[in-house]
Amino acid sequence: MFYWLIELSNTFPGFGAVRTFLNVFRYITFRTGGAVVTGALFVFLFGPWIIDHLRIRQGKGQPIRTDGPQSHLAKKGTPTMGGLMILSGLTVGTVLWANPLNPYVWIVLAVTLGFGFVGFYDDYLKVTKQTTSGFGSKLRLLIEGAIALVACYALVRLNRDPASTALTIPFLKDTVLHFGWFFVIFGAFVIVGSGNAVNLTDGLDGLAIVPVMIATASFAMIAYLAGNAVFAEYLQIKYVAGTGELAVLCGALLGAGLGFLWFNAPPASIFMGDTGSLALGGMLGAIAVAVKHEIVLAVIGGLFVLEAVSVIVQVVSFKLTGKRIFRMAPIHHHFEQLGWTEPQIVIRFWIISVMLALAGLSTLKLR
Repeated sequence: MFYWLIELSNTFPGFGAVRTFLNVFRYITFRTGGAVVTGALFVFLFGPWIIDHLRIRQGKGQPIRTDGPQSHLAKKGTPTMGGLMILSGLTVGTVLWANPLNPYVWIVLAVTLGFGFVGFYDDYLKVTKQTTSGFGSKLRLLIEGAIALVACYALVRLNRDPASTALTIPFLKDTVLHFGWFFVIFGAFVIVGSGNAVNLTDGLDGLAIVPVMIATASFAMIAYLAGNAVFAEYLQIKYVAGTGELAVLCGALLGAGLGFLWFNAPPASIFMGDTGSLALGGMLGAIAVAVKHEIVLAVIGGLFVLEAVSVIVQVVSFKLTGKRIFRMAPIHHHFEQLGWTEPQIVIRFWIISVMLALAGLSTLKLR
């Protein structure tokens, strides 16, 4: 909306002073900052109202696993679907500050809301049936895969450069793997994998949202640089025209995430739920595919990868040998069983996320 104001002012004579002031809305950095503030304010203002309504409508709140850590039983009755707060702030911030003519913004936002709807339905079944399992995992993955495939196809068609179907390798400036149209499947795998990895990480108060914000801030910088021809040439990364606008969307998520953390800080007043974790993970995956930094996502989001791998290893080991590698999976529960307190696990995982983000960002220059 604000981006349109400068365009509208150009059609009216005698608006020189106003046009000079509105010209600041042309800058992605300014609008990203505006999106951060808008997303945060929206969640701060409407968060309590959303929490109250969810608590009334959900009654008993999110079911707690009886086979999990006993300390989690004290959280019984806490409402879930807090992702609605984040997605609301994200959408408002994006609509107000992003360039509405940029297709990348709408593709990534569609993936985010699509995954959010899948997570919402899963949360809805858990709350209404008072069970820790929602609808079938195969059906859920099928729906997520369909959304991701459509998005990746649109991204490839949007960027007609032959490199749009290639995978770039960090640290190597001239090495790319050309996948052809198979890249659509690969990109969908990245998006679905990212969504479910963040979903598995969301098990402790504040554990998922801060690493998501760290990764989002990192990709806001990457999107801005990849969408700027001068910076992309200097850093020798793939220039993808138009992706700089995704920094605004990242800013909106960063602000909404800060607002949500206010209510999700221990002891949490609300849980993110699959509504938020699937949506945010899917968004990170879609941005990584759009800006051609899929492998860097695995580095910056290494904590999410670790959580997902711990579950896979645990399941495979138990099926093949009948033994478990970890005391409990995902791995944050393993550390709980070892005697780590919840704040210790959360803060230490935050530290790991910062270190991984710095490692991922270093690939922009080390080529």
